Amino acid sequence: MTHTDILKHFRHNFTVNVLDGAFFGAGLGFASFVTVIPLFVNSLTESTTIIGLIAALHIIGWQLPQLFTARKVAGLRLYRPMVLRRTIEERWPFLGLAVVALLIPVMSNQVALGLTFLLVVWHSFGGGFTATAWQSMISKIMTRERVGTFFGAQSAAANLMAAITAVAAGWILLNIEYPYNFALCFFLTSILMTISWVFLWAAREIAHEPRKVTVEEDALWPNLRDILRRDVNFRWFIAARVLTQFAWMATSFYTIYAVRQYEMDEQTAGLMTSVLLLGQTFANPLIGWVGDRFGHRRVFMGGLMVMLASIVVALVMPHTGWFYLVFGLAGFAQAVFWTTTMAMTVEFGEETERPYYIGLTNTLIAPATILAPIIGGWLVDAFGFQAMFAVTLVAGLVGVMVLQLAVLDPRRLRPVLTPQPVE
Repeated sequence: MTHTDILKHFRHNFTVNVLDGAFFGAGLGFASFVTVIPLFVNSLTESTTIIGLIAALHIIGWQLPQLFTARKVAGLRLYRPMVLRRTIEERWPFLGLAVVALLIPVMSNQVALGLTFLLVVWHSFGGGFTATAWQSMISKIMTRERVGTFFGAQSAAANLMAAITAVAAGWILLNIEYPYNFALCFFLTSILMTISWVFLWAAREIAHEPRKVTVEEDALWPNLRDILRRDVNFRWFIAARVLTQFAWMATSFYTIYAVRQYEMDEQTAGLMTSVLLLGQTFANPLIGWVGDRFGHRRVFMGGLMVMLASIVVALVMPHTGWFYLVFGLAGFAQAVFWTTTMAMTVEFGEETERPYYIGLTNTLIAPATILAPIIGGWLVDAFGFQAMFAVTLVAGLVGVMVLQLAVLDPRRLRPVLTPQPVE
C-alpha cells in the first residue's frame, strides 16, 4: 500500500479495528485472566502454581508461536485472510469453557481442570498464530506516525468495554449459583467475540508485492541469527522485555493474594478488574500519543516504574482498600506494556524484515512468560507472597536500568520505509 492508499482508507480502518478491539475487550471482561479465570480455576484446585500458570497461558500462547509464522507472513501479499482464519481459534474456546462450567456438577474437578487447561491453551495459541499477521496488517494499513496512537485508541476502547463487563461479571459471580455463574460469563464472552470478528472482517487492505528473496535469504534460522547478531539494540530490547515479564507476574497473584490474605469477595474482585481496566482505558490514548511524539522507549521505562509502584503498594499496605490503587497502577503499566512494546517492535529493522522482528520479539520472551508464573507460584507456596513480590521488584528495577543505559529508541536509528505497491 502506498501512503496515499493508507490515507484513503485510514479513517475506515481505524474505526473498524477500534470496534474490533472494543468488542473483543468486552468479551474478555466477562472472562478476565486477572480475576474470572483465576477464580474459576481456584474453584477446581488449591495449587497456586497451577492458578498462576493458567492465568498466564494467554500471554504464553500469544508470544510463543509468532516466530514460526514469520516466514509465511513475510511472503503474503495480503495479511487479512490469514488473520480472519486464525483468529477464530482464539474465540471459540470460550464457548467450550461455558460447556465445561455447565458440566461441573457431573464431572470431577480433575477432569474439569484438565479441560479448562486445554481450552485456555487453544485460545492462547490461537491468538499467537494470528498475532504476527495481525500486527503486520495493522502496521501496513496505519500510517507509521500514527500506529502508536491507533494501538492506544484500540486498547482504550477494549479496556473501557472490559471494565464495564467486568463489573457485570462480578455481579453474575456473586448472585448466580455456581457453576452457572461462570458458564454465563463464558457464554457472553463467546457472543461478544463473534461480533468483534465481524468488525475485523470489515478492514480494508490493498495487496502489496513481497520482496523477492534469494535461496540463502529464505532460510529462516540463519536469517534470525543474523538479525540477533547484528542488531545489538534489539537484543537489549529483548532483555528488557524478559525482565518485564518477571515484574508483571505479580499481577497473576494479586486477586488470589487479596482473597486469601484479606478475604476479598468475588464482587469486589470484579470491581478490581474494572479498576485495572479503567486504568488501562485512561492511560492508552495518552501513552500512544506521547510515544508517537517523544519516543516509545521513555514511555516503556515509565510504565515499568509504575508497575514497581503497584508491587510496593501491594507489599506494604495491609488492607483490601489499597488494592484499588494496586490494580489502577497495574492497569496503567499494562497499557504501556501492550501499546508501547507493539509500537516499538515494528520500528526495528527494515520494512521487509518486520514479520521476523515481530516473531523474534514475542517468541524469545515466551520462555520467561512460561517460567515467571511457575516460579512465582513456587515462591508463594514455599516462602509466601512477600518473597514473590520481592523477586518481581528486583526484576523490574533491573529492567529499568537496561532501558535507561542500553536501549536506544529504534525510530531514531533508521528512516521510515513504505511497502511498494503492486504494479
